[in-house]
Amino acid sequence: MRHKYKQEPDFSLKLIDAAILRGADEAEVFLKQTESLSIEAKNGEAETIESSNTFGYCLRVIKDRRLGFSYSTVASDFEKVAANAVSASEYTEQDHNLGFPLPSDISKVTIYDKNIENMDKETAIRHALSLEHYAMSEDSRIKKLRNPSVTFTVSSTHIANSKGINSSYPSTGCYAQLMAIAEENGSSQMGWEYEGSRFLSEISCERVGRTAARRALQLLGAEKTTSFKGSVILDNSVACDFLGILSAALSAESVQKKKSLLADKIGMKVLNERLSMIDTGLIDGKLGSKPFDDEGVAVKLKSPVENGILKFFIHNTYTAKKSGTASTGNALRGGFHGMPSVGPTNLYLEPISKAYSRPFDELVGSVDRGIYVTETMGMHTANPISGEFSIGVSGLLINAGKPGPPVKELVISGNITDLFRNISLVGADLRFYGNIGSSSLLIENFDISG
Repeated sequence: MRHKYKQEPDFSLKLIDAAILRGADEAEVFLKQTESLSIEAKNGEAETIESSNTFGYCLRVIKDRRLGFSYSTVASDFEKVAANAVSASEYTEQDHNLGFPLPSDISKVTIYDKNIENMDKETAIRHALSLEHYAMSEDSRIKKLRNPSVTFTVSSTHIANSKGINSSYPSTGCYAQLMAIAEENGSSQMGWEYEGSRFLSEISCERVGRTAARRALQLLGAEKTTSFKGSVILDNSVACDFLGILSAALSAESVQKKKSLLADKIGMKVLNERLSMIDTGLIDGKLGSKPFDDEGVAVKLKSPVENGILKFFIHNTYTAKKSGTASTGNALRGGFHGMPSVGPTNLYLEPISKAYSRPFDELVGSVDRGIYVTETMGMHTANPISGEFSIGVSGLLINAGKPGPPVKELVISGNITDLFRNISLVGADLRFYGNIGSSSLLIENFDISG
């Protein structure tokens, strides 16, 4: 992966000029180049090796307050792209909220690792094989693995518009994941683990492999149990799943489309008052970090929820204008063939004081009767508009402050906002899964159905 990505300011300005010459009032170019190498291991060999090098760009134009859009993967098609975008604007409705942002002061953040740039195929294969090795060597009861894989990416992002934005940044990424399957006495359990970062040094294939194996092993022999009322400790991976649903509700786009469970809750309590919610694109090495969002607006550190109170929603340029406010730097694109939506950068929960954070062992020690939830089933069925959920869970029973036997096929139900309002303590184990981060969470007085 030694390809060096060059910046494309001249190309972008040429495309903008072509759109303006064809009658556009405003124009914006988003360009993305990505080189990727993925390896999947099986039985001590690289079973799958996939490499790709993609290039693409899109053009948004505004003409007579109408939006036009076009994209291509061929640089020489730029005049055709300009013509198609301007032509497309004739078929859309007028919208007075349309507009592209002005330049803003951009902060620096470190999201590029030359060790990933210089990654060769042989080294990548060794990483994948070590992932498989450490998972299988953890215990003889680990019988199978699914998708023990590593991925390395090098990307370049460029954004320019007719209002003066003309900025680029390079970035890297590395990811390791697998599913381990443990078997004993007719019982079979699975354990999944994942790590991702902009920096190679922050990823440990040994840690990922062994952790996945241990997650599977600790659930061996899991049995059903009767219903009870007690405390629930959500593993930080499970907490991130719940937080991901809540984070989607922070989007002003979801609010404006009446698809947010947090609509009309500005100034209201949506978390326990001991917690705040932070969103920032300025943490070195995190996957959601970048100097500016996908419209070229500078990202920043902000707290949509402070001391449990919802203060504001996150915006891109369009939703901000529609709400009469400013973009929060949260424009997000799924790729060059789509228009920007709204999403978090790196979003995580943070206790307002260290007094509300405890080492994980102390969280467990504080529980008289409860369950440590390590796996969920049916999280996708949670209603993102009402917040209602009813999901299957597995984990370890906790009795008198000590982890007990594994249990399965329990059900926890409720409302996501109630769940977050009832958090009493958080673990000192903040962990990011992708761009969402959380510590383990302790929630008391929960109905647990067997």
